[in-house]
Amino acid sequence: MLNNENSCALPHKHAENEYKVINDMPSDDTIRSVSGILKQLGDPSRLKIFWLLCHCEECVINIAAITNMTSPAVSHHLRLLKSSGLITSRREGKEMYYKAADTEMANSLHLTIESIADISCPN
Repeated sequence: MLNNENSCALPHKHAENEYKVINDMPSDDTIRSVSGILKQLGDPSRLKIFWLLCHCEECVINIAAITNMTSPAVSHHLRLLKSSGLITSRREGKEMYYKAADTEMANSLHLTIESIADISCPN
């Protein structure tokens, strides 16, 4: 991905591929977008909820019980995760059910979380 805004003259040349890396660097808008999504998962409660919803579909009341949070707090976190495109919801009668979005981004983040958990907390 050619990104001319990141092209620059480097004061020191350390490697052969520096300019290729610089030209392949994502745009500032892309970096801001990725940073925003990672911020969503930077909150331990949202990370826990996202992880749970990667493994099963649940309603707010059950998520609140599982995470030991209030329903309003869970609803707040769900709203943020949904606005980031990480989770989806569906209504069944009066109940809303949530699960991880079936997207490349959500699947990749789930695998990353699992990998980091395995590395930092081996069994």
